[in-house]
Amino acid sequence: MEQQPAKKRRGPASKLGKILINLIVTAVVGFLYFYVALPPINLQSSDFYTFIGILCVVYVVSALITSGMNVVSSGGGPKEYLRFIKTQCLPVGILFLALIAVAIVGSVLSMPLFRAAAYRDLLTVEDGNFAEDIAEISFSEIPTLDKDSANFLGDRQMGTLSDMVSQFEYSNDSTQINYQGRPVRVAPIAYADLIKWFTNRSQGLPAYVIVDMVTQEATVVRLEEGMKYSFSEPLNRNIVRHLRFQYPTYMFGTPQFEIDEDGRPWWIAPRVVKTIGLFGGTDIKGAVLVDAITGESTYYEEVPTWVDNVYTPELIMEQYDYHGTLVNGFINSIFGQRDVTVTTQGSNYIALNDDVYMYTGVTSANADQSNLGFLLSNQRTKETKFYTAPGATEKAAQASAMGVVQDLGYIATFPLLLNIAGEPTYFIPLKDNTNLVKSYAMVNVAQYQIVATGSTVSECEQKYVQLLGSKGITTPEERPQTEASGVIAELRSAVLDGNTYYFIRLEGEEVFYSVSASQNEVAVILNVGDSVTIEHEVPQEGSESLILDGYTITSHTRGSSAVPAEPSASPEPQTGAAA
Repeated sequence: MEQQPAKKRRGPASKLGKILINLIVTAVVGFLYFYVALPPINLQSSDFYTFIGILCVVYVVSALITSGMNVVSSGGGPKEYLRFIKTQCLPVGILFLALIAVAIVGSVLSMPLFRAAAYRDLLTVEDGNFAEDIAEISFSEIPTLDKDSANFLGDRQMGTLSDMVSQFEYSNDSTQINYQGRPVRVAPIAYADLIKWFTNRSQGLPAYVIVDMVTQEATVVRLEEGMKYSFSEPLNRNIVRHLRFQYPTYMFGTPQFEIDEDGRPWWIAPRVVKTIGLFGGTDIKGAVLVDAITGESTYYEEVPTWVDNVYTPELIMEQYDYHGTLVNGFINSIFGQRDVTVTTQGSNYIALNDDVYMYTGVTSANADQSNLGFLLSNQRTKETKFYTAPGATEKAAQASAMGVVQDLGYIATFPLLLNIAGEPTYFIPLKDNTNLVKSYAMVNVAQYQIVATGSTVSECEQKYVQLLGSKGITTPEERPQTEASGVIAELRSAVLDGNTYYFIRLEGEEVFYSVSASQNEVAVILNVGDSVTIEHEVPQEGSESLILDGYTITSHTRGSSAVPAEPSASPEPQTGAAA
């Protein structure tokens, strides 16, 4: 009996079945990748092209396993293998190549080489008046901490809460905002680890931290209902994943944590758009606001006025660099570089007109040691002004300030540019190696060798103005000041940051005048009953502070209590903490 040839082994029952398996495998891998990487479904996002490329590769590999290996093992020739490639892989390969072609063409058409004018006009820059605009900033609005120092204080405050420290930690995702007229940094707390998340996830995060950038006071604000949405959530309530599932086609910047004027926590997610070609001209078009407690979200093209962070400093500086380098075209930005300007390396923040403004210096393309001026840009509206203030760069000012306190080893933070006695002046907090601010420096922009330091902002300003007068740059009358004369009714002293201060209250007054013993040696021999005149800072309108910084003190007569009847009966000095 003639033996029948063996039947060829087959994989799945039909061609359709194999394709279905390939699609299922691709869909599973695609879902897992999408859940983890969260790419936007948007042709202007490079992450989207990566996502589709991965799907194409997965489908081809799956097809090779389910069908291609079967062709090889069954002894099929080149024609059969070519037929397999045409039917299973060619359509996917064409899609993959088409995506690469679109990405390449889109990138080329988005290059500044071809769209220099469009890149230059991404940012509208107006000329500002230094004397008018900067003069409005009072010392109560000046942040005296940088981000690292604020995070250090926030983390230290968390460590004092025995009921939270074992379960939660400070998140370091702090944002600078203007809250109830004060510059502060706010940050949510985070789950200490995955186990702590599992045991506390139903209640959410019970608090956030506020650090006052002026007084350096850190406060933990407890919530009636915990925050369910944050970066420390590993699954669906992760704020980035929550946004992606609700807005799958939107491109977002990094969500910023803020609180409204009622203290309710929110996540602010700027919507990123590409305005030049396919991938160029990164800009912001509105933002999605997510309630950190409930997860409810709303997209606003016109962002509410209480929101402070929509445009990041990095984006504003990038757009200005395009504006400054392409002012006379792309070729000039490389050859000749006429009128080309760029931002300096670094930025800072300042509260102004109930908004947060980003500050950075501006220098020419060929000048590394001097600035032409600086930018102030509203981080909510992107309204940007350039102020002409030629002088030293921020880096040179930092080095000059640290040189004065080099024996103490203090580190200079990135400076702010202020108007002091009509002079453009760098204001620089100085911190120790534990990130605590210990002193302040003011450096003249035009002559950065003129440096004054002080343990308080007002003391630093007093020394700086006196130094300007001694150099003939300003006159003493330019300093805002007033005087108080009377008899000492109460005298206290305290040591603050290694310096002795005397706190003097005159008869008939409630306010104390703070006087540094290092600057006014006569203060150490004063007693209750002495008649004095104190030159002090001008009280700010609406301020309820019971302490004013004194500049100089003059003793006129010594009261009877100042002369003890017998040397052995001399009164002990009165000491106490500042109110």
